Amino acid sequence: MQVGDPGMDIEAVLLTTDITESVVDEAIMLGCQLIISHHPLLFHGLKQVCGQTPQARCVARAIRNNIAIYSSHTAMDSYLHGVSGRIAERIGLTDYRILVPSGEGYGLGVIGDLAEPVPAEDLLRQIRERMDAPWIRYSEGAKPTIQRIAICGGAGAEFTEAAIAQGADAYLTADCKYHEFQDANGRIWLIDMDHWTSEHFTRNIFRELLTPLGVTCHISRADATPVKLLN
Repeated sequence: MQVGDPGMDIEAVLLTTDITESVVDEAIMLGCQLIISHHPLLFHGLKQVCGQTPQARCVARAIRNNIAIYSSHTAMDSYLHGVSGRIAERIGLTDYRILVPSGEGYGLGVIGDLAEPVPAEDLLRQIRERMDAPWIRYSEGAKPTIQRIAICGGAGAEFTEAAIAQGADAYLTADCKYHEFQDANGRIWLIDMDHWTSEHFTRNIFRELLTPLGVTCHISRADATPVKLLN
């Protein structure tokens, strides 16, 4: 909970990946009392709320309009059926488990198997289509086919070695750097996609949780990746 009163009554919620000024304006227009986001609005403490930054303006606008802000982030990242689990289900993994455990039943990333091996190029196309990704980048792995896949939504290149150690043929994540591709080349198919694309499924998870409570849920139309491509 980053803004607002935990005891306030909620009738309508706006669900988003990121909180921007456009998202806050959308919540005001829709009459929402709460915004739930995946990424926190406030990663670092604010020393002033005087309108100098987009974050400060969002806080001020939310307070003026009696809108609370709650962000899930690490909790949803660490849940088996959260960010990474939704990607696994979307690309067809079965019996997936936590990739890097940090406690009983939770941790970061997941790993699982496709029903049968798939040619790498076919899988790359499937991932782009099923994730509705504007682009994907990759380095080639050791095998021409892929069956075991590790996944970490968001920036997860640091877990590439864990994926290799657990026998993954491919590792799907976001925000990979040049040297991370270089280190993986010939060892594992390192597949990189847009950060926002890898995590926007959290909006649907929250809708599934909140709808039975009788709360009106809106998926933000203003929520989108800030990364633009020049074709």
